[in-house]
Amino acid sequence: MAVAETEVLGALGGTGSDTEALQALVAEQHRRRLLTLRALLDAVREAGGALPQGTAEKAMGDWRLLVAADRADRAAARSVVQYPLTGSWAERCLRDLSRPGKAHAAATALPHLSALAAAAAASAGIRFSTDVPVRDGTVALPTLGGYRLPPGTDRTTARVDGDGTAVQPGLGGYRLPPGTAPESTARVDGDGGRLWLRAGGATAEVRRGPDGVWRSAAAGWHPVRALWTDDHRPVLIDDTDPYRDEEHRVDPYGLAVSGVLDGAAHARWRTAWQDAQPWLRLGDGGRAREVAALLRCFVPLADSPSGAACSATLGEAFGALLTSTPQDGLKLAAALVHELQHTKLLALSRLTPLHTADGAARHWAPWRPDPRPFDGLFQGTYAHLALAGFHLDVARSPSADSARREAAWAAHCRYRQQVEAVLPQLTGSSRLTPAGRTLALAMTAQHTRLKQHTPPRGHLARATAYVETARTIWRRRWT
Repeated sequence: MAVAETEVLGALGGTGSDTEALQALVAEQHRRRLLTLRALLDAVREAGGALPQGTAEKAMGDWRLLVAADRADRAAARSVVQYPLTGSWAERCLRDLSRPGKAHAAATALPHLSALAAAAAASAGIRFSTDVPVRDGTVALPTLGGYRLPPGTDRTTARVDGDGTAVQPGLGGYRLPPGTAPESTARVDGDGGRLWLRAGGATAEVRRGPDGVWRSAAAGWHPVRALWTDDHRPVLIDDTDPYRDEEHRVDPYGLAVSGVLDGAAHARWRTAWQDAQPWLRLGDGGRAREVAALLRCFVPLADSPSGAACSATLGEAFGALLTSTPQDGLKLAAALVHELQHTKLLALSRLTPLHTADGAARHWAPWRPDPRPFDGLFQGTYAHLALAGFHLDVARSPSADSARREAAWAAHCRYRQQVEAVLPQLTGSSRLTPAGRTLALAMTAQHTRLKQHTPPRGHLARATAYVETARTIWRRRWT
C-alpha cells in the first residue's frame, strides 16, 4: 500500500502510529539513503582531478569494503549504513561535490567513509584492513565508539590486525543475542568481535560484548552505549560520532552537542528512559511502537546556560533526536512524542508533497515569537496536536499523582488551544496538495476528538487567555 493513500494519511493525520504507515516511511528513508550513497559514489568518480590525489581511489576501496560487509551480513552492515548520522555526513559530502569550488570541502569529509566501512565490516564479522580518519585526535567508528589517542601521539597511520576468529554472527549492529574525525588517518583492521587500533606506541584492543557494546581496557576508548526498546531494539546514546553536530553550523538556536558523557550522565539517561516507558505505553501503546520503529539514536546536548530542556530533530538524519539530559521520564516521553512527529512529517513530505507554499516567514504560531513559514506552521501544528493528546492521556491516567494530573491538564489545554488557533490557517490554505489537505483534515478530526474531553474548571480559560495574549504580542510586533 502506498503511504499517500487516504487511509494511511488519515492515520498519520490523527498523530497515530499506523504500523503500515511507519514501515512505509522507514523503508522509503532507507531507499533514499542507498540512493544518496550511490549518488555520492558517482560524484566522486566524476570529480576527477578536482579531488586531491588518491582521494577517489581510497573512496572506491572503502565502497568495496562496504559491499563485502553487506554481502557477509546485510542487517549488520546496514545498521551502520542506515544509521541516522551517516545521513548527515552523506548529504554534506554530496552537496559539496555538487557545488563548484567545493571539492576541497568534500575531500576533507570523504575519509569518514573509511570509518563507516570499518564499522560495518566489524559489525558484519569479516576480516578487513583500512585507513580511517582521525579527527581532533580521536578515531571514531560510527555506532561502535571512539578512541582518543594519548597526548603527544603524532602519527597519521596505525597498524591494526584481526584474524577473524572472534566472529559472532547475528550480533552486528547492537542486536541482542537470542534469549535475552582537522583529519589525519589511522589504520584499522578487525574481525567482527575484536578490533586493534594502534598509532605509534598507543594501542587499543576492543572487544564486542554479549550485549553488543564494544569495550576496551584502553583508557582512550569510549563505547557508544545503547538503551533498549520493549522489542529489544537498540537506541544508541551517541556522544562520539563526528557528524552528530553537522547541523550546528546553521543552527539558529545555539544548540551545542555535549562532550563524552561520564558514568553519572549515562545513569541519568538510563533511569529517565526506563521511567519514560510507562508514559509512552498509555492508550493503545502506539507511542512506544512509534519509538521502536523510528528512533535510532539520541545525540546528547550540552547543558543550556538557562537550565532549560532542549530538543531538536535532525532533518538529514532520519531517526536521530537531539536532546539535553532528561530531567525525568515524563519529560523525556513528551520530548519523544514531540520530536517524532517532526520525524514522521519530514519523512512523509519527502514521499509526497504536502503543500506548494514558499519559504517566506509570515505566519503566526502561538508557540513561537517570530513569524513562521507555512511548512514550519504545518510542522508545529502537527507536533502540538500530538502533545495535546499525550498530555490528555497523562491527565486521565490513574498512575499519575494529583500534581502530575494538574500539570498535564494545563499542558493539554494549552496545546489544544494553540492548535485550535492555527488550524484554520492550514485547512484554509490554497497551497495544500490533495495529500496535504487529507492530512490537515485528519488533524482537524483528531482535534475535534480531543475537545470531547472536558478539563477541570479554569484550565481551558487560562489556556485561551495564554493564546490570545501571544496573538496580541505577535500582532504588535509584526503587523
